[in-house]
Amino acid sequence: MSGRDEKERTFAALPPARGRGFALTWWGRAWLKALEDTALDGEQLKKGRRQAREGAVGAVSVRPGRITAVVRDRDGTAQRSDVLLQELSEEEWDRFLDMAVDRAGHIAALLDREMPPHLVEDAAAAGVELLPGIGDLEPECNCEAWDHCPHTAALCYQVARLLDQDPFVLLLMRGRGERRLLDELQIRSVARATAGAPEAEEAQETQETQGVRADEVFAARDILPPLPAPPPLPGEPGAPPALDTETAPAPGIDSAALEFLAADAAARAYRALADALSPGHEQQPLEPELTLDQDAVRLAAAAGPAIAGRLATGTGRQRAELDLAVRAWHYGGAAALSVLEEEWTPEPEALARARTLLAEAWEEADRPQLRAGGSGRWTVVGAEAQLRVGRDGRWWPYRKERGRWAPAGPADHDPAAALAGALGETG
Repeated sequence: MSGRDEKERTFAALPPARGRGFALTWWGRAWLKALEDTALDGEQLKKGRRQAREGAVGAVSVRPGRITAVVRDRDGTAQRSDVLLQELSEEEWDRFLDMAVDRAGHIAALLDREMPPHLVEDAAAAGVELLPGIGDLEPECNCEAWDHCPHTAALCYQVARLLDQDPFVLLLMRGRGERRLLDELQIRSVARATAGAPEAEEAQETQETQGVRADEVFAARDILPPLPAPPPLPGEPGAPPALDTETAPAPGIDSAALEFLAADAAARAYRALADALSPGHEQQPLEPELTLDQDAVRLAAAAGPAIAGRLATGTGRQRAELDLAVRAWHYGGAAALSVLEEEWTPEPEALARARTLLAEAWEEADRPQLRAGGSGRWTVVGAEAQLRVGRDGRWWPYRKERGRWAPAGPADHDPAAALAGALGETG
């Protein structure tokens, strides 16, 4: 793959996708929906999906307004296929960047390779459509088909897999590479913070000089003006103090562990402040408080081997057990950890709905056979893959590693998509 500073990224050909869905994220599915709503011939889409599954799509080139790949037919004939997507105008990019700078959570989500629905909704409210809609994916192919042919369809199905991994692929198609986009966001963030600083200092000085009588405040309690604007969010969490000094620590004090805890506290405070400054935070549900065991896993997910070893000892876990818990945490936090460590009995209606979705996702000859493996757990017959359902109704893929069931990916509301991910991981 080429560097992210460039205006073009090239992705090596992906392996065949047998037994898995092409899009596991909601934005990847939105991309495929635009393709399926645009194409006039459903049979051509089926052929393209089959070619993509068989690995017929070569390296994919992504650049502003266009994706390109060579797609081979079963007889070995190669066709150059392109799909065009309109770039955003400079004015639209300005609106998008202003919107993103106003909402620090959007930038954090993109850096985590995620595209939450509220980011797309806020962009649409600013007049910027990020995801394609019906008619937006325009095909061009050497086979000279006037509509989406199997080759352009196969290319789109393959790109859905790339979008799952990195939403910056979509933003590049819309006209901005990752490095340029992040640089522009940083410039605007710094400029906005700098512009707001003198006003905040002036207001503070005025307040300290004049003051307000307490009886006047009480008398005007029902007509007080709104609170002043909060201070701007810093660019990053503050650096923890360095404890590596010439003076040896007191017996029993681990300076490296203290530095780690200080850095963790700063990062958590920064996230809390970013959430508090985001619009509509009053309506956001509070995160449940973690237990001591859950918090130990959270810390181990960000710690080095030495500290993780101490956390394993302190919580009475074997190191292999903690490693599995950390993997689950990376996939979905406390919810994923509970799916790994707890069993519970879901409602019969939820299980019946899951069976229906699983039956509809595969043709009968290719449908995986499942057997109950415990409360809310289904194991694939003949494959080391398993589905587990969480208390929130989401389904989690698992695979067996060294005799233990291990988390194999993030959750999905569709059990068929989660199972496809588990089967793809194993084979």
